[in-house]
Amino acid sequence: MVKFNGRRLEERGQALVEFAIGVPVLLLLLIGAVVFGVAFNNQIALTFATGTGAQQLSISRGQTSDPCKTTSAAVYAAAPYLTQSNLSFTIVLGGTSEVSGATSPSCSSAALVQGETAQVSVSYPCNLKVLNYNPAPSCALSAQTSVYIQ
Repeated sequence: MVKFNGRRLEERGQALVEFAIGVPVLLLLLIGAVVFGVAFNNQIALTFATGTGAQQLSISRGQTSDPCKTTSAAVYAAAPYLTQSNLSFTIVLGGTSEVSGATSPSCSSAALVQGETAQVSVSYPCNLKVLNYNPAPSCALSAQTSVYIQ
């Protein structure tokens, strides 16, 4: 039995092999956690921005000629690091009038009736790409808030 620095010759390099196997797995897990963290952060920002836009819509009766445009501006201001061109809006006023718009929805202030419900829905595409692999290519984040028009 030949020994080298207290180890048998067959045991030399064992730690290097274990390191070579373990590090890629750990790096993949770390990168995946970061990517999902960014997607979760975008979801939180989208939810907050949708609530802010809905609050702005609820108090816009009689204050602006285009409350839907004011709502989208409030959403953009509340989530400045989300790409504005990727946001998609659906605004339902009073349960009957629905306004959809990719980036800038438009509606008349006449559709806002005090005591009615307004619903603001915003969607945003998410990107879960990890090392050129996207496990969910059709992933979309969405948030929805309903408010009473004041």
